[in-house]
Amino acid sequence: MKFDPVLKIALALTAALPALLLRLIGVQLAPAPAIAVFGSAVVASAFLLVWSSEAARRDISSSLATAILAVIAVLPEYAVDLFFAWSAGHAPENAHYAAANMTGSNRLLLGLGWPFVVLLFVFGARRRGQRVTGVVLREARRLELGFLGAASLYSLVVPFTRRIAWYDAVVLLGIFFAYLWRAARGEQEEPRLHGVAKRIGDLPRRTRRAAVIGLMLGATAIVLSAAGPFATALVQGGRQLGIDEFLLVQWLAPVSSESPELLVAAVLALRGHQDSALGTLLSAKVNQWTLLVGSLPIAYAIGGGGAGGIALDARQTEEFILTAAQTVLGFAVLADLHLHIWEAIALLALFALQFPFPQTQVRIGFAIAYAALALVLLVWRGESCLGSPAMPAVLPARAPGASSPEARAARRRLAAAPLRTHRSRPAPCARAAGSASDPTSPR
Repeated sequence: MKFDPVLKIALALTAALPALLLRLIGVQLAPAPAIAVFGSAVVASAFLLVWSSEAARRDISSSLATAILAVIAVLPEYAVDLFFAWSAGHAPENAHYAAANMTGSNRLLLGLGWPFVVLLFVFGARRRGQRVTGVVLREARRLELGFLGAASLYSLVVPFTRRIAWYDAVVLLGIFFAYLWRAARGEQEEPRLHGVAKRIGDLPRRTRRAAVIGLMLGATAIVLSAAGPFATALVQGGRQLGIDEFLLVQWLAPVSSESPELLVAAVLALRGHQDSALGTLLSAKVNQWTLLVGSLPIAYAIGGGGAGGIALDARQTEEFILTAAQTVLGFAVLADLHLHIWEAIALLALFALQFPFPQTQVRIGFAIAYAALALVLLVWRGESCLGSPAMPAVLPARAPGASSPEARAARRRLAAAPLRTHRSRPAPCARAAGSASDPTSPR
């Protein structure tokens, strides 16, 4: 059964408005109903943000649109985590939850989101009679991959200092803004929109822009009003129900706030848009590992915690090590711009197997496994990729004549070239240089 796009927007607003009204009239709910009401508002506002930011692709460059979409789509997750960091400035015990939410959201996106997209894409392609081995990204995705690698490398500093400090914010936010600057220079492409986003995107320009801005502002107001009560209810509800509130904050909040983004990526993957599906989640990972982590010390300082940053205890440090190691492996598996189905299954298995084993020794063992696999992949692929045309620098210098009309036309043709669907897996980086096509056109 298909719902009209206008009805979907109405349903999302209906789910979100009770939380806003409760905040306006000052009604306090018990933890369990508060989780339901304010959690529903977070999920609904996330849908509104995803739809409106996708429609915004009609008016801004494709690369920048993907980066902005990923930022806006995870705004509900940021709001919950930044609330914990801000409140930790005057309630130090909440620093525990800020670290939990940040590590959970990052591991969920890479450990569940990336494999989810690959498996759905392979399933959809085989239903269409295509034989594929995984998701292949466009060469332009090396932009996101390069910045993810830089952030991953720097993140290894945090476990040694046992705090997320102001200088971490400077470096990570610097990486994020450099990423946005590079993304803003991308060529504009005609986006492929679906569902609600297409309905909004097909509106006349002025009406479309008004609708996009209105939905973004409205959803932002809703999520900002719901984030605090939702976060507080998670902690109080965990205590009342006898559930470890650290785990509740670490996993339930990210699942709620990131579900719309994952669903949009899932739909794109099923329809065969492999680059858009995984590329959006890759961009979201860059944003989480730079903007989200880098913003925590700032929110903490604004809340009265001082400039020293958020100190990490033994459990938080362990979680950060595990998250950083998983991120390094994520960079390694995409070094050739191909996330193979078996790599996706390995990422999913390593993520799922962590839950039955909360012991420190076992979880550190998982971190070592992530790091070892990443090292093997990077060494293996480095021999083929290092110095090849497929591995450009993150901030390449412009060659002479790069601004000529002929060079710009060539770049547009390259950006518009469809992605090839691979029947077999070529040598590392060989496919990246020649790269890949939209699976919607079978070979």
